[in-house]
Amino acid sequence: MEPPVVPRDRLDGWTLVAEATERPFAAGPVSVTAATTRYERETPPPRPFFFASRLRLSPDADPNPALTRLVESRAREGFRDRLADRAITGLEHRDDRSLAVDDSEASRATLSTFHGRCTVDGERVPVEALLAVWERGEYLLAGGAYPTGDGFEATRQGVLTLVRGVRPPDAADGGSPERSD
Repeated sequence: MEPPVVPRDRLDGWTLVAEATERPFAAGPVSVTAATTRYERETPPPRPFFFASRLRLSPDADPNPALTRLVESRAREGFRDRLADRAITGLEHRDDRSLAVDDSEASRATLSTFHGRCTVDGERVPVEALLAVWERGEYLLAGGAYPTGDGFEATRQGVLTLVRGVRPPDAADGGSPERSD
């Protein structure tokens, strides 16, 4: 299973650091497989990161409102766990809002915002994290985290620009983005 595509022209300053396919959820005959790419900016810690994931549900199920709520809930839980793995603590879920993505065939995303802190060289640094979940015949997730100090708004806008550009690998339109390898 291929991860979603991220437009190359939006990845300036971001470096691909990981690509993986894993099974984040399985219960009886139901499972979810996620193909994910993760990018980081080369900055002093804490480094901003961005990720994009494509989910495959087994058995196959078409997106619907109840399933979407479940995927959003599980995605928020998994994202919180990933942030904790990166030593981001004291996470608070601030809000959820609707976000348009740059794909006319996709639904609007639900964008969740979290605030937390991480410790760098003994200093507690405030961090904001964003998670977007939407569907385009399948579920896509994208987001990231970054310190809220100097350059915060530019990094936030950069992450939102990346999120909006994520598409399934088979998105075929004239300006279809490509994976950056």
